[in-house]
Amino acid sequence: MDHRTDLNGVDRLIVRRGQPFSISLYLRSGGYQPGASSLTCVAETGPQPVEQYGTRAVFGLSPSVDTSCWSAAVISPPGDMVALSLCASPEAPIGRYTLTLGPSTQIQFILLFNPWCKDDAVHMESEQDLAEYVLAQDGLIFRDLNNYPIATPWTYGQFESGILDACLRILDMNPKCLRNPGKDHSGRRNPIYVCRVLSAMVNCNDDRGVLFGNWSNNFDGGVSPMFWRSSVEILRNWDTQACAPVKFGQCWVFAAVACSVSRALGIPCRVVTNYASAHDSNADLLIKRYIDENGKPVGSKEMIWNYHCWVESWMTRPDLKNPEFNGWQAYDPTPQERSEKVFCCGPVPLRAIKQGELTCSYDAPFVFAEVNADVVTYMKKQDGSMSKVTTTTLVGQMISTKSVGSDDREDITHLYKYPEGSAEERETFTKANHQNKLLHQQQQQGDGLHLAIKVSPDMRKGCDFDVFALVSNKGHSDKKCRLVFGSCAVSYTGVMGGNCGFKDMLNVELPPGGERRVPLRLNYSKYDAELTEDNLIRLAALLLDYSTGEALMTLRTIVLTNPEIKVQILGEPKENRRLAAEISLKNPLPEPLHNCCFSIEGANLTGGTHRSVDLPPSVEPGQDAKAKIYFTPTRSGLRKLVVDFNSNRLCHVKGYRNVIIGK
Repeated sequence: MDHRTDLNGVDRLIVRRGQPFSISLYLRSGGYQPGASSLTCVAETGPQPVEQYGTRAVFGLSPSVDTSCWSAAVISPPGDMVALSLCASPEAPIGRYTLTLGPSTQIQFILLFNPWCKDDAVHMESEQDLAEYVLAQDGLIFRDLNNYPIATPWTYGQFESGILDACLRILDMNPKCLRNPGKDHSGRRNPIYVCRVLSAMVNCNDDRGVLFGNWSNNFDGGVSPMFWRSSVEILRNWDTQACAPVKFGQCWVFAAVACSVSRALGIPCRVVTNYASAHDSNADLLIKRYIDENGKPVGSKEMIWNYHCWVESWMTRPDLKNPEFNGWQAYDPTPQERSEKVFCCGPVPLRAIKQGELTCSYDAPFVFAEVNADVVTYMKKQDGSMSKVTTTTLVGQMISTKSVGSDDREDITHLYKYPEGSAEERETFTKANHQNKLLHQQQQQGDGLHLAIKVSPDMRKGCDFDVFALVSNKGHSDKKCRLVFGSCAVSYTGVMGGNCGFKDMLNVELPPGGERRVPLRLNYSKYDAELTEDNLIRLAALLLDYSTGEALMTLRTIVLTNPEIKVQILGEPKENRRLAAEISLKNPLPEPLHNCCFSIEGANLTGGTHRSVDLPPSVEPGQDAKAKIYFTPTRSGLRKLVVDFNSNRLCHVKGYRNVIIGK
């Protein structure tokens, strides 16, 4: 039977639990005779195999294979060659095994989770879903902003050479295994346990994990997280460099690596992106922000990330005693807060988050806050007093993942939360004791002053453009206000950078029904030096009503788009036939680009490594950077060729091209 492990190579035995596999034995003396010959089989994993903990199984020959337990049966006629059909229990620990047949014959094999087996805890019914969440070696990760989600191509590469060995080594290097290897290997029967280990081991905060997180703009000693486009190089580097953490990662890199490892081990997995993601450090479901009288942030510790990526894995949750909690489980390898004294998070059922069941294991309150926390803003005045500012920031928007079988974005917000303002949402907040959100929903802007930010349709990096504060008076009396309208560079985690443009209007007068549209010019000459690699600018408008002393504030983050990378495949794409990719990108900046380089990478296209080519010394404004890169596909099917462009002024521009490889 097909174990779907051929992509790992055919030089060793790799099988899935709960599914028969066959081996042939050539007998040195005598032949096999049914009823007269016997054979004892012993399967062992880990350094201290014990039957009591499931790490050792002893079984003999049966008339037929039983897929519910360790079993073996002869499937060949009597003779000098014996063909055995064997099956591992669907509840057996995954990992490296030694199978002893009779007194001395030993066979080494690797056992994986089996989502095609109905008795396995990770069983998934749909073949289309299995093709996407277990077998697909590439995908898309959504980043940037909820009103402008940009798909970043990623090569998971779980079947590339050496990756499965690296994934098993991650399990072996985790502190639980080092402290008590027998108990840890026994725990590997359970995908809940394995995912919790991966959540801790993909980061290196408490252990010899895979990735070193860095959210500064200084990446000395490593590379920017923007550099990565594949899990393969990261996992190989970690494995070959004595488990030294790879520098550096941020949330989408942590999530992508965790997804690669989960799929390699046989757990269905996908990367998800939560836009406007709250980081609630004290579990009160509140994000408190403070500003001064010019709208500038002061002393705010809790953050709203423009987006945050984690992973979901598919499994049953017998520990929670409620079948509604089976299915997708969220877990997060990005080190944010400690759970049971370790930087890890989850897995927690999506259904528990949606229903506000915050006592569910693991870390339900933190994940609930990421998608549901309320945002409260206070203004610190020069006289030391503090007042509340009315804002309309919503947390947990447009939660996204790649669609099954296509490059479309699938919105899965409904799996985490009920529609805003619905009766079900109010019931969930009541259950979760989220009283502040219930109160806040009753205090949204009504009559009186309204404030919004509008943007231009075309905001490309390299251009000058306008953004607008829209102030309106829906009340019945004249209003005289102060409008502070500013902009600054911002990282995707919400850390503010330098000023990109500022305007302070002390006398904005509005009659009843009146409206003002106030422009703010953002010039490339000013914002370019301030931008981080995220290409994000935070716009903030603060409106102070002189008559009442009340303040309104609205925020909007914009992303400056990079130029498109165009990819043309030259020749007929076939297995083991050399191909060329012709790649081009137009310089959008009003200045030359120097030190330009294109590179490509793709699962089963470039051998798990990236191919690069340098360009001429200078690419002038409006000119095309062009290159031709050769590669040889090794397997047929739909593959994703990931392209990356770098230069002195334009870094980590990514694109991709789907390529159908024929046999």
